[in-house]
Amino acid sequence: MNLKRGLASTFLAVALTVSSYAQDLKLPAPSPTQTINQDFALSNISINYSRPGMKGRTIFGDLVPYGQVWRTGANSPTKIKFGEDVSIEGKAVPAGEYALYTIPGQSEWTFILSKNLKLWGSMGYNQADDLLRFTAKPQTLPFSVENFTILFGSQTANTVDVQLLWANVAVGFNVKADIDNKIRANIDAAMQGEKKPYFQAASYYYEKGLDINKALTWANEAVKAQPDAYWVEHLKAKIQLKKGDKKAAIASAESSMKKAEAQKNPDYVALNKKLIAEANR
Repeated sequence: MNLKRGLASTFLAVALTVSSYAQDLKLPAPSPTQTINQDFALSNISINYSRPGMKGRTIFGDLVPYGQVWRTGANSPTKIKFGEDVSIEGKAVPAGEYALYTIPGQSEWTFILSKNLKLWGSMGYNQADDLLRFTAKPQTLPFSVENFTILFGSQTANTVDVQLLWANVAVGFNVKADIDNKIRANIDAAMQGEKKPYFQAASYYYEKGLDINKALTWANEAVKAQPDAYWVEHLKAKIQLKKGDKKAAIASAESSMKKAEAQKNPDYVALNKKLIAEANR
């Protein structure tokens, strides 16, 4: 009996020692977690997901079956967070965080934004928790992507593409934010203050193709406020050219170019030369 107790005590001590070492042992995650952030519109978008590898396996249609809800990565479902109200493929998405599920298919994928953020993988997924669903067409890549990758692609002031890549498949969707009315209201409010954002307002109206006369008025005020700022006068030249006043555009570009030369900025010298050449066509 004493021998049995002794063996039991020895086994327990070994087990506790092994357990203690195991708790201190840290290994690389087989599917590392990544968080990507993108400044977008008037806020940002963040995506948190895990990155499983191919490891010689066939991915879509095998490891990730067609026609079944997928966590879109490994471990916990991928989560995407929008800092403001957006729309995806024309469907409204309120600001907030959502689980991103997908249903892969050979010719079409279904994307799902779920309001349930507490699941592990897709176990317990319930369509009743969906905020929305939309579809996208996958593309075949001419190369292979070893680790599942999500990235932000083409972007404008109020649109951005979200792209998923793994194996030889790429699929994604477009996010859009309706910010024009907000920005115009913000500009109008700022113009009532003491420090008026003439340059920023003129830039926005020029880039968005809004009231060109108002943009030029603001550009003139910006030049008055910063007479040595060659980049401000270059904006004025661009607005004048867009307005169709080539003579005035050339004069502004020449003035901007002289200031850029004096301040040793060859980039703006080149930009002004290009604008002058365009105006002379």
